[in-house]
Amino acid sequence: MKRSIIAALAVLLAPAFLNAQTKPDVKSRRDTSIRLDEIIIKGTRANEKSATTYKNISKEEIEANNFGQDLPFILQNTPGVVVTSDAGAGVGYTGIRIRGSDASRVNVTINGIPYNDSESQGTFWVNMPDFASSTDNIQIQRGVGTSTNGAGAFGGSLNLQTAAPSENAYAELNNSYGSFNTLKNTVKVGTGLIGNKWSFDGRLSRIKSDGFIDRAASDLKSYFLSGAYYGKKDLFRVNVFAGTEKTYQAWNGIPESRVNGDVAGMQAFIDRNYLSDADAANLLNSNSRTYNSFTYKDQTDNYRQNHYQALYARQFTDQFSFNAALHYTDGQGYFEEFKSGDKFSKYGLPDVTVGGTTVEETDLVRRRWLDNDFYGLTYAFNYQPQSNLSFTLGGAYNEYRGKHFGEITWAQFAGSVSEDFHYYDGKGNKDDFNVYGKVNYSPIEKLSLFADLQYRNVGYRISGSDKNLKPLDFDNNYNFFNPKIGATIFLNAQSNVYASYSRANKEPNRDDFTNLKTGLPVPKAEKLNDLEAGYRFKNDRFSAGANVYGMFYKDQLIFTGEINEYSDAYRQNVDKSYRIGLELDASYTINPQFILNANAAFSRNKIKNYIDYVPEYDDNFDIARLVTTTYASPDIAFSPASVLFGELVYKPFKGLAAAWQSKYVGGQFMDNTQDDSRKLDAYFVNNLRLGYDFKLSGIKKVNIGLLVNNILDEKYESNGYTYSSIYQGATTTENFYFTQAGTNFLLSLNLKF
Repeated sequence: MKRSIIAALAVLLAPAFLNAQTKPDVKSRRDTSIRLDEIIIKGTRANEKSATTYKNISKEEIEANNFGQDLPFILQNTPGVVVTSDAGAGVGYTGIRIRGSDASRVNVTINGIPYNDSESQGTFWVNMPDFASSTDNIQIQRGVGTSTNGAGAFGGSLNLQTAAPSENAYAELNNSYGSFNTLKNTVKVGTGLIGNKWSFDGRLSRIKSDGFIDRAASDLKSYFLSGAYYGKKDLFRVNVFAGTEKTYQAWNGIPESRVNGDVAGMQAFIDRNYLSDADAANLLNSNSRTYNSFTYKDQTDNYRQNHYQALYARQFTDQFSFNAALHYTDGQGYFEEFKSGDKFSKYGLPDVTVGGTTVEETDLVRRRWLDNDFYGLTYAFNYQPQSNLSFTLGGAYNEYRGKHFGEITWAQFAGSVSEDFHYYDGKGNKDDFNVYGKVNYSPIEKLSLFADLQYRNVGYRISGSDKNLKPLDFDNNYNFFNPKIGATIFLNAQSNVYASYSRANKEPNRDDFTNLKTGLPVPKAEKLNDLEAGYRFKNDRFSAGANVYGMFYKDQLIFTGEINEYSDAYRQNVDKSYRIGLELDASYTINPQFILNANAAFSRNKIKNYIDYVPEYDDNFDIARLVTTTYASPDIAFSPASVLFGELVYKPFKGLAAAWQSKYVGGQFMDNTQDDSRKLDAYFVNNLRLGYDFKLSGIKKVNIGLLVNNILDEKYESNGYTYSSIYQGATTTENFYFTQAGTNFLLSLNLKF
């Protein structure tokens, strides 16, 4: 693999160095460098002629909202987006949903290179802390969007482009401090264009936070290095970036009885779950909104991830350009947890004899490891033979090799466990190939047509054993054809209407196989037909967009309500489900001092003929049977019917800006039964952001910023989970919530030299 990468790098490098002796055109070199950077992500992005629902986030917008919180919180004010934080304050483990679709259905690329985890298909922003500081712009495509690389887009796509070089040398110091001892320190340096050919940029970041939830501390570090050569018609860029995280676990949530201060309910919870005296005291005596069930000092998640990107773009002629990238990601880490009274048999170990007595259980500390490699190639050819016609041919081939294994690092009764003992060993190997062709054609001045055809092949092999010692042997191959067509009609220079049809397919994730219920067939791939239609308007003071969509699923994988004996949730295919909705997005410059931004998303999200499963336990606490209930047309879990945002920006004089931001998220059901007792209440959160720019001697720009989150101290929960069981004829439902912080602040001081 290493030889192949070196050979490919040589092929990519050759044109760059052959052109190195070309006399630079100083006047146009900066414009050329920007254009070449844009070519790198052109093949996977939508534009004003695309019949696609999208929103671009500029570097200025990113900077204005970047106080150190994870990237989802910078994007939370875009249409149809809902974010959540395990630690309650936006640092650490955070999540994002677009149109009700979770992270495993949102495709993320960095410079066109896939970022989603190949097996879970999710995105773990905690592994790339402060990446916003190295991001030039982001495009969010809602729905299927245009063909891209990596995981199937079932709710949306996030396409990140890393920062382009500055024309001049620079240095920056960006610092934030705020509630819960949240601290961000960032150093950025860059050479600018050296001899109009070379540029080097670097960033070093540290983010620490105690978190809103008890003990939910985060210690995050990252760096970003980039070097580029710009020829007259060539760009060669190497990016190396990495992140390391140590995060105390807060992923269990808070029991409903603790949130409500229900002492009797908490006592019943203690009895049902056989909590120890120490754990019971922790539950009863903790703050109702900051309780964390974990108390072991090293109950942490630890992971590091290193990324290497080699990007090449060439403008052969005004009509023809090419870009390609080689990439490699190395990830390794574990989460550590204390387990009380676990049976040796759960770890494939014999019982231990102590003082003539056979001991079947022990307290222990275990680590569950993930060690993976992800590498491959992406490419795109762009050809525009005439002003009204353009073609793109692109694709990628990527390989993933993942190892999953478990260790016991300490046990009260250790027996004969060796230091290199793995109580489970599993592998996941995934090969992902895709090729796509896009054409945009304008037969007349006011009409633009596009067609986008993608073929994707996925081979996914799972072997070894899982964390519950179950043998794994799955070998699946998927062939997907994803066509997309659309049309845009330009009504005048300021407005257009568009409509499109897209089809997407998505393979099951690792848990769908490892948690597969005995006796059931392997899960099927999911299919989606997406219809979009909209209107856009833009002039000097006002811009607006309206979009209606219908997303119709076949064999969507959803949670059934059933869990196995290890508390793993089952997902199964449902025959038919859908999401239909209306999205609105507008910005109005009232006058030079006031700007009003607003967006709204209204949706209906349904499953047809959903079957819910509730296990009934016998006196030995084994599952005796499953009680089933059929629901004709319930809401899809975590899909609020309305998400609204408004922002009033006030600029009283040059350099000062204040923004009042309001976000409303409608009620969300935590399962698919549409039962009000298993629901997240609607919430309305207001934030205040202030920014003041000025100059000092020797400093190009000083920025002081203040972000006050949840300024009206709304008590709300943005995420949760639920499950039910039956014992001795009584049904018990356990609800858990992820509470978010009340009023909190972040203060920043940013210096640019």
